[in-house]
Amino acid sequence: MIKKWYARWMYDWETRLTTRDENRVVRPLEWGFEWINPFLESHGFGSAIPGPEVEHDDAAAEAAMVRINQLLIRHSDTFFGYERPTDFRIEERFPELFPTNVRPETLAQDAALKQQAVDGKLPLAQFLRFTSPERTPYPENDLVNARWFPAPEHKDPSRPKQAIVVMPQWNADGFSHNSLCTIFNRMGISALRLSKPYHDIRRPVELERSDYAVSANIGRTISACRQAVVDIRCCLDWLEDQGYEHFGVLGTSLGSCYAFLASTHDPRLRVNAFNHASTAFGDVAWAGQSTRHVQQALAEAGLTQDRLRELWSAISPCSYYPKIASTEAGGPGKRVLMIYANYDLTFPKEYSLQVLEAFRRIGLNFEPRVLPCGHYTTGETPYKFIDGWYMGSFVYRAFKALRREKAAGLTVPAVLQDEMEEETVSS
Repeated sequence: MIKKWYARWMYDWETRLTTRDENRVVRPLEWGFEWINPFLESHGFGSAIPGPEVEHDDAAAEAAMVRINQLLIRHSDTFFGYERPTDFRIEERFPELFPTNVRPETLAQDAALKQQAVDGKLPLAQFLRFTSPERTPYPENDLVNARWFPAPEHKDPSRPKQAIVVMPQWNADGFSHNSLCTIFNRMGISALRLSKPYHDIRRPVELERSDYAVSANIGRTISACRQAVVDIRCCLDWLEDQGYEHFGVLGTSLGSCYAFLASTHDPRLRVNAFNHASTAFGDVAWAGQSTRHVQQALAEAGLTQDRLRELWSAISPCSYYPKIASTEAGGPGKRVLMIYANYDLTFPKEYSLQVLEAFRRIGLNFEPRVLPCGHYTTGETPYKFIDGWYMGSFVYRAFKALRREKAAGLTVPAVLQDEMEEETVSS
C-alpha cells in the first residue's frame, strides 16, 4: 500500500515539474538533410546524399535518412572524428544564467545576477572558448563555451593532473552542475562544465529554449549530437595541452547520451558517469514526458516509435554497445557509473534496465545505482543530494584508482582487486 502511494505521489510530482514550463514549441517534421550533407560530401560519402526528388516524397526521404544512419554507424569513427581546433583560449566574464523558461522566479534570479554583475558583487569566471569542428548556420552556437574550474595545485608534484568534462541536462541554464564542479575541485580534480550545442550562451537569439538540440528536425538533431561529441573530445585536447593525464566525463540526461558516445569513440575517457541513461535516442524522444511536444510533431507527420528509432539510430547509445567495450575504445580500462530512477517519466525505467542488461552482456566494468525518484525530481531535495553522493563518490574512487595504477604500474583489474580486498578487510 505504501509503495503504491509513494509511486503515485512521485509520478504526480514528476508530471507537475515536466509540465510547468509553458514555452515548449511544437515544430513540424523536417528531414534536415542539409545538416548532414556537408559531412557526407566532405568525407567521401557523397553518393549517399539524396536527390531533389525526396523533397516531395516523405517515404523516399525517410528511406534515405535510414540509409544515412546505417552508413554513419558503420563509419562512426569518422562521423565522430574531427580536426583539432587551433583557437583555444580562456575568456573571463561574469557568469550568466541564460534561463530556458519564463517563470517569474527564474526571471527574477536572472535579473538579480545581472544586477550583481553591474554592482561588481559577482566574481568573474573563466571560460574555455574555441570554434567547434562541426559548423552550423549559427555562429554563436559554433563558438564552444566551457566554464573552467581548475583544481588547486597539489603539494605532491608527482601526482598526475586529472580533469573531468561535465555535461548538464537538456535545457540546462548556465549555472546547472556548477556545484558539482566545485566538489570535484575539492577532490583535486579540475572540471570543464561544457555548454551543450544550442545551450546558454550558444543559444540562437530566436530561441527561448534549447529546442534545436532535440527537435522534429531529424538531421539537425543528428548534427547537434555530433557537435556535442566532438566538442567533448576537443576539450580533452586542450586539457592535454595543460598537462592533464587522466580524463573523465559526466553527463546527465541528454548529456549522458553525449558522454556515452564520446567515450565510445575516445579511449582517453577512463572515468565515465552516466547520470540517467537510456538505450535508443528515438525511444526516449517518443516515450519521454519532457519531449511530448517533439513526439506530437512526429506523430502528426505519421511517424511511429519504431521508425523514429531507425531515423536516430546513429546517435543512439545502443548502436555502439560492443564498441565501447572494445580494446580500441579502451573498454577494459574504463570505469562506468550508470544511474537511473525508479519513477522516471522522461527516461522510462524499462529502457534504463535494458542498458543495465547490455552493460552486463558486453562485460563493461560498471556500477549501477538507482534513485528513489523520477527524472526531474532528481533535482529536488533530498534526491539531488543522493544523486550527488553517487556521482561524487564514484568520481573520487575512479580517479584515485587511476592514480594508484600509475604509481604502482598496475593494470586497472589489479587496482580493482586491491580495492575489493581493502573493503573486505575493513568490513
